[in-house]
Amino acid sequence: MEPQQTDNASRSWLVRLFDPLGGTQSSKRYYYLRRNIIILIVSVSVVPLALMAAINFFMYQDSLKTQAESQVRTLIHKTRHSFELFLHERLASVAFVAGAYTFDQLKDQKTLNRVYHAAKKEMDGFVDLGLINSSGTQVSYVGPYDLKNKDYSQQEWFQQVRVRGSYISDVFMGYRGIPHVAIAVEHLDDDGSRWVVRATINTDRFEDLIAAMGLGSQSDAFLINRAGVMQTDSRYFGKVLEQAAIAVGPGSYQPEVVESEGLNGQKIFVGHVNFVKPELTLVLVKPTSVAYQAWNKLRMEMLTLFLGSTVLIVFVVWALTGVLVRRIREADEKRAAAFREVEHAHKLSSIGRLAAGVAHEINNPLAIINEKAGLMNDLLEHGNDEIVRAKFPELVSSVLQSVSRCRTITHRLLGFARRMEVQVEPLDINEIVREVLGFLEKESLYRNINLQLELDEELPRISSDRGQLQQVFLNIINNAIAAVDNGGNVHIVTRAVGLDKVAVKITDNGVGMSSEVLSHIFEPFFTTKGAEGTGLGLAITYGIVQKLGGRIHVDSEEGKGSTFTIELPKRAQLPKES
Repeated sequence: MEPQQTDNASRSWLVRLFDPLGGTQSSKRYYYLRRNIIILIVSVSVVPLALMAAINFFMYQDSLKTQAESQVRTLIHKTRHSFELFLHERLASVAFVAGAYTFDQLKDQKTLNRVYHAAKKEMDGFVDLGLINSSGTQVSYVGPYDLKNKDYSQQEWFQQVRVRGSYISDVFMGYRGIPHVAIAVEHLDDDGSRWVVRATINTDRFEDLIAAMGLGSQSDAFLINRAGVMQTDSRYFGKVLEQAAIAVGPGSYQPEVVESEGLNGQKIFVGHVNFVKPELTLVLVKPTSVAYQAWNKLRMEMLTLFLGSTVLIVFVVWALTGVLVRRIREADEKRAAAFREVEHAHKLSSIGRLAAGVAHEINNPLAIINEKAGLMNDLLEHGNDEIVRAKFPELVSSVLQSVSRCRTITHRLLGFARRMEVQVEPLDINEIVREVLGFLEKESLYRNINLQLELDEELPRISSDRGQLQQVFLNIINNAIAAVDNGGNVHIVTRAVGLDKVAVKITDNGVGMSSEVLSHIFEPFFTTKGAEGTGLGLAITYGIVQKLGGRIHVDSEEGKGSTFTIELPKRAQLPKES
């Protein structure tokens, strides 16, 4: 029961929201009217706004993504240039030493020491400097380590420098656990002898170049070699000489930026570019949230503006539609009240037209009462007690029957004229038809109109409103009598229609109607009687039949007559209290 109660409560809340006047079941149409107006206006107002916001959102997002990727490309391109400039300067310095001095000069420890300190003074980063002969033995050395006479002939870098003429190594860990880079240049003398000048550079400058990129705390930049081994420390992806915790493609010498997923599942931009020499790759990792920080702020402002605008639109529309629907409802109620007044006035005017028939109905029992009263008076004056006692009960009974008949006629007339709300009760359609004909009997007799009744005595009773049906039949039968000439025919038939309806068919052989007139007969104030007609009878009749859940159909041919068919449900479909 609780879910059903909750559902009913929510629906009741919605009805109160959209229909603050509340009321009957029929008033829900104002709730639906207000709801539909709100949906329509809000849709027309908000949908274009939402579409425009969505289009701008995606366009600006694409533009911002392109701009963010462009910034990453530019930054890694400039930083690569700084790295290469730094390494090439050191390589050029070593090459200058190899070209400016002879093997014998550099073999002299004092000369090599002087060259080393001069280079270290001019350019930071030099750790040591050594001279290696053609057989791979370091014959002279200046630096913090004891590397004189060390044999490098079997090391890969020595083979590389013999082939290429110069060589810049990957980062390697020195004897003191400090990362270094080795730079070697081979010199070829005129006599064909070869020797190599080798210098070691520390990588502190690498960290300075990365710091100069100005990255935030959530971004990261580092160097890796072609095997994915870290050449500098990273904040999130590993330490120097460890395998990088992020996969980077083969890359190219042009900066590339891809959108990927970080270690914690967040979206990131990964920019990378290869060095020409040495074979290193610069990697920049930047969370998209950082790249889109300005956009996220603008997006929240746009969303807040959109939601605020939507709430304002809905509130204004809700308030305005409340006023509008309330005025429509008040106007409908006034129109309904006016229609009821017109309906009642039309009913009273029908009673006026029926005055002759009612007078005749009452006159007959009054004549009987008068006759019986005179006879009773004569018996009292001239009769003896025995005759009076014998005749008086019969005479009194006849008088009482006539009084009862008058009372029935007056009650029927008062009930027809009384202003009453719709009241459903079990009814016999045949009985109501006969009651209405009782009002019209005098006029039909006077004009010699033949009223033919074909009433189905097995017709089931229906639940409907007596007064409303009396007015419907009175209006139609009265129009039929008015449409025929003296001596004309009016044929009334009642019958069952299916299992849930009954029908009353009223046919006359009067003047009939053209198709043009037939298309307007149920319109208010349309009449063919000129000044004598109000044009409300059939309009009221149509409204009553519709209100009772029935339908009315007319067939007519000009000069031959008309047939009105009223179908009524066995149970009137009337609005109830919600």
